[in-house]
Amino acid sequence: MVRQIAGRSMVWAAIAWIMGAQMWGGGVAADDGRRFVHGGDGRIELFNTKNGRSFLGTFRQGAGHYDRQALEGIRLVFESPLDDPLALISLRLIEFIDHLQDHFDPEARIEIASGWRSPTYNANLRKKGRLAATASLHQYGLAADIEIQGVASERVWHYVRELGFGGAGYYHGRLVHVDVGPARFWDETSSGVGSGLSDDNKLIGLVTDFDVYRPGEEVVLRFIRMTAFPIGVTPEFALERVDVSDGPRKAACGRPHFSIEIDGPCPQFSSIAEMMAIRFRLPQTLSAGRYVLRASFCRSYWEAMPTSVATPAFEIVQF
Repeated sequence: MVRQIAGRSMVWAAIAWIMGAQMWGGGVAADDGRRFVHGGDGRIELFNTKNGRSFLGTFRQGAGHYDRQALEGIRLVFESPLDDPLALISLRLIEFIDHLQDHFDPEARIEIASGWRSPTYNANLRKKGRLAATASLHQYGLAADIEIQGVASERVWHYVRELGFGGAGYYHGRLVHVDVGPARFWDETSSGVGSGLSDDNKLIGLVTDFDVYRPGEEVVLRFIRMTAFPIGVTPEFALERVDVSDGPRKAACGRPHFSIEIDGPCPQFSSIAEMMAIRFRLPQTLSAGRYVLRASFCRSYWEAMPTSVATPAFEIVQF
């Protein structure tokens, strides 16, 4: 159960509509406008088996140009309320599902049985004994339980495993869980649900909205897989280059803009909502290469929690 400090007000005005998740592996060699390593053709067909909503059409025009109205339609299929700033669907997840559709059958419809879940709904599933992880990526719009029409879900499971990108869970039914979290896979015998795997923020992560940026652009970040609050975050992040032979090298430090007002050397955060829509401006003089952004934690209440966490690597390309 997520432990929260009650009574703290939230500032929603700064929360971005489009947020992403993460990249584990891969790379983009040139600036061709792509924002993600694993994407499709920008056209997708989706159907939600619970709410009956559907989407068929193009959500991306060319490379990196997204149709806002189409994305809103997709959000509704994922059961993501448009008026809830917490209920964001990762562009990376949409692109990855599009990639899966194109790989197996570009004309196949993707059926979604579970898309976005509120933290309350996810906790209720756990109370009912369902296989819902405390740190479930469904709560962050980074996961979906799907079926590709005409394709056995076991095939999808094996393909994602072989791809080495994201998460894949298969319980030997008609559905397969896919997410854009760290590369891992499981079935009903190895899910880890109920084992305490994520207790006390052991798996806390930090993710970016895209896989590819240009110098001077703004990166939108969010923390994920939190299971206990409050969490103290040092209000200065480090930008590190990771594709150098002598190991990670610090390229810059900077204070990001948080979605809530902060003060002091160790601001405390008390909810998932407060730890999203964090904005970091990349230096204009940044050279091409692969980088991560690292955040450090302070005044930790949770012994198992790491002292710092870095985003998956992202690519900087020149104009």
